[in-house]
Amino acid sequence: MRIEILGIPIDAVTNKEALARIRQFLVEPRGHAVFTPNPEMLVLARQRPQFRATLKLADLAVPDGAGLLWAARLSGQRLPERVTGTDLVDDVCRLAAKEGKTVFLLGGRWGIAEQAADVLRHKYPKLEIAGVSDGGTVEYDESGTPVIDESIGQMIADAEPDILFVAFGHGKQEEWILANLSRLPTVRVAMGIGGAFDFIAGQAQRAPKWLQKMHLEWLWRLILQPWRIRRILTATVVFPLLVIGERLGIIKVE
Repeated sequence: MRIEILGIPIDAVTNKEALARIRQFLVEPRGHAVFTPNPEMLVLARQRPQFRATLKLADLAVPDGAGLLWAARLSGQRLPERVTGTDLVDDVCRLAAKEGKTVFLLGGRWGIAEQAADVLRHKYPKLEIAGVSDGGTVEYDESGTPVIDESIGQMIADAEPDILFVAFGHGKQEEWILANLSRLPTVRVAMGIGGAFDFIAGQAQRAPKWLQKMHLEWLWRLILQPWRIRRILTATVVFPLLVIGERLGIIKVE
């Protein structure tokens, strides 16, 4: 079942159900886009029509953010639980190792994807990592579509992965996936994962479980990364105001 928050479709799935959907995608004859919308992404989608259109075309959009669960309740809808991108990457890698599927890690800060790959290889010895690349510089072409160096695109195609994790940051990664998935014939699941490589590689610390359960991860991020305050305010102040505005009929959703 899908619900809508600020006009963006979100799949009402648990972690287990999301993984089951991805398992099914892996045996289907076409590629599937898996996105992990959070409050900050939904705010950006209101500002960028192309990004909004991209999110609406996800084959699976999991609720990565406690704010989405709150927004669903406020509008009389329901999301069963939060499905974080980092946890889903780990689950998908475990699935890939078990079922003999290959993965490619693309994006992240310089060297982080390789570090994440090393961690995943150690954790899942049977996992076959078909390739790793930081993706180089991601730029927008004249049509507003994110592009990377053609040699990197060819590297991915030559590696023939079943699963592609893309970490270009929200907006760029989803738009790049949608523009390029059809050019990667072996890829059955392409997933936008934001900063998941940083967490997997141990370069960023996740909030303690008790803070996660209290939905106070934003406070943890603010303490560790105060320079992210603008992004945190977007998720904790701007997003709730937009949701309330929509609920009261003050804000129009396209």
